[in-house]
Amino acid sequence: MVFLYKIGIYLYYFILLLASRFNTKAKLWVVGRNNWRFNLKKILNGQTGSIWVHCASLGEFEQGRPIIESLKVKYPNKKILLTFFSPSGFEVRKNYQFADYVFYLPLDTKSNAFDFIDIVKPDIVFFVKYEFWYFFLKELKKRNVPLFLFSAIFRQNQPFFKWYGAWWKSMLYCYTHIFVQNSESSNLLLSIGIKNQSLAGDTRFDRVYQIAESSKSISIPEKFKNNHPVLIAGSTWPKDENILIEYILADNSDWKYIIAPHQIEENNIKNILSKLKNIKVHRFTDGINENISQYKVLIIDNVGLLSSLYKYGNVAYIGGGFGSGIHNTLEAAVFGMPVVFGPKYSMFQEANDLINLKAAFSITNLADLILVFDKIKSDQAFMENTSLISKKYVKNNTGATNLILNHIENFL
Repeated sequence: MVFLYKIGIYLYYFILLLASRFNTKAKLWVVGRNNWRFNLKKILNGQTGSIWVHCASLGEFEQGRPIIESLKVKYPNKKILLTFFSPSGFEVRKNYQFADYVFYLPLDTKSNAFDFIDIVKPDIVFFVKYEFWYFFLKELKKRNVPLFLFSAIFRQNQPFFKWYGAWWKSMLYCYTHIFVQNSESSNLLLSIGIKNQSLAGDTRFDRVYQIAESSKSISIPEKFKNNHPVLIAGSTWPKDENILIEYILADNSDWKYIIAPHQIEENNIKNILSKLKNIKVHRFTDGINENISQYKVLIIDNVGLLSSLYKYGNVAYIGGGFGSGIHNTLEAAVFGMPVVFGPKYSMFQEANDLINLKAAFSITNLADLILVFDKIKSDQAFMENTSLISKKYVKNNTGATNLILNHIENFL
C-alpha cells in the first residue's frame, strides 16, 4: 500500500505539472511549492516550537479559524504556522492576521515530511476535518509530536471501515486524539478499535455564531432592502443561477433578491445580467446611488461579504447543490431563516440535520423551487417557525472550540 500510495502521489504531482501550463489554480499549486525548504527556513528565521494548524482549503480554514484565534489569545507567546493544501485557501488567507506564518503543505513524500517537520519542529499540530497525509502523520508520530484532528466526520463507505482498510486505519493511530462532529463518526471509530476519540461537534458553529454576534451594517444591501423581504442566494453556480433567474423573471411580488455568485469573473457576472432582462439590477461594485432602493436584484460581484450579507435576508438559497456539493448553510442559518439548496447535500451533516428539522428544503428543478419559495413567501407563520428552528439549531450546537481547547491544555 505504501508503494501504491507513493505512485499515486507522484502521478498526482505529474498531472498538476502538466495542468499548470494552462490552468491558473494548478500553476499556483506548483509554483507555491517551488524551493519550499529555502522559503520555509526564510520565513521562520530560526523560529521553532510553533503551533502548526493545517487546513485543506478555505472551507476547512473556516472550521479551523475559531481554534486558531482562541489559541492566539490563550497562548500569545506561541507562534502559529498555518498551512494549506489548496491555492484557493492559501491565496485568500496568506495575510491572515492571527497566523504568524502561512505556507503551502509540501507534497506528501517521506523526505518532504521529514524535512518539513525538521525545519518547523512544532510543539503541537492540528489537522482539520479529514486530512490524512501518510508520511506527515507517520513522521509526527515517530517524533511523539502531539497531533489532533478536529471537526472530523467519518462515513461507513470510507476505506477505514472496509475489509481492506488496515493501512488506512494505521493513520488514525497517529493522532493523539480525534474530535468528531457526530455520534455516528464516534461509533464507526469505536467499531474498528479507535478509542483515542471523542464527540466535540463542529467548530464552524462557533465561527458563524461569532460572525452573527459581531456583524456590522453594510450600507449597500441595507439601502437596497429598504424594509422589503429579501431572498439571498449565496455561492451560486450557473445551474443554481439559471433556476433562480427563471423564478425572478416570473415574480411580481415585492420581494427582492441578492445574488452572490461563487464565480465573480466578469464573464459570469455579465452572463447573469444579460439573463435578467427587463429587471432592475444593481452591481455591488457600482456603489450606492439614490435609486438603489428601487432595484429588484443586487449582484454581489466581489468576495468576503457573504457571511455578513445573510443578516439582510428572510430566506437563503445556498449554491453548489447541483455540482460537487452545497456551500456553507450555517452562515445563513445562524441569522434565523429557512434554507434552500440543490440535491447534492447528503455529505453535509448540518444540511441533513436542518432537513430533518424541516428548516431546510432541497430542490431538483424550477418546479420544486416555486413550491418551496411560494410556500415560504405566502405563509408568514411557516417562515417564522422555520427561521426560529434554524437559529436555535446553530446556537444549540456551539461549544466545540472550548471542548477542544480544554482537552489539549496539558499539551501546551
